[in-house]
Amino acid sequence: MVVSAAPVHKENRVGDIKLSNRGTHAKALITLDDICVQTPSGRELYKTGQKWICKGDRIILLGANGTGETQLIKRVQSAFAGRDNDIKPAPSVVAAYSDQNLSQLLEVQTPMETATQQADISDQRARGLLAAAGLSVAQQNRKINTLSGGQKARLTMLLLRLRAPNLYLLDEPTNHLDIGGQEALEEKLISHQLSCLIVTHDRSFLRNIGTRFWWIQHGKLQEYDSPEPFLRAEMAGG
Repeated sequence: MVVSAAPVHKENRVGDIKLSNRGTHAKALITLDDICVQTPSGRELYKTGQKWICKGDRIILLGANGTGETQLIKRVQSAFAGRDNDIKPAPSVVAAYSDQNLSQLLEVQTPMETATQQADISDQRARGLLAAAGLSVAQQNRKINTLSGGQKARLTMLLLRLRAPNLYLLDEPTNHLDIGGQEALEEKLISHQLSCLIVTHDRSFLRNIGTRFWWIQHGKLQEYDSPEPFLRAEMAGG
């Protein structure tokens, strides 16, 4: 049975969010050469044109629900798994991917099992890292489905960090975070100059962290210097 997330204001202990940034000499981390993004059933949504994700970019994918932001981020993730030859990552790039449902967490596992298996670290190190992420020893040994949404989000961020990536692929990363967690995530993304491709509909978050903005519009992936044209259109119902 999946236990619903506890309200964030009732959590007794809020853990820290830390992210790492593996070095790379590559300037273009990802190359998109006018790829066609489709629905799972094969219907064309849009073409990307020629785009690059460069070192230090924090790119926000903008679009109305259903226009295909998640499909693009999944395709980029698939390229690292060798399942998409149309997207070309630089050889030195290591990606860390999180979807909006945190599905990389196995609900029937404990945080200890997840950390030691996914990151291949010792029990002692895992306990210290999980404690720093806000999980007590008791919580570390309970099933993940007993954790609050915020605790699951912090566990996910810890697992991403342990991959030592230099590119973060984040689909709605603030969905399960309280205000403190969102502010911590913003601070880490900016202060560490992390390269990332992010799907988010959180206006404050995308305004604070974005350096480039890709808007899915009229069957194309258009680049803008600011999110404001998209936000105005969204407010107007366009």
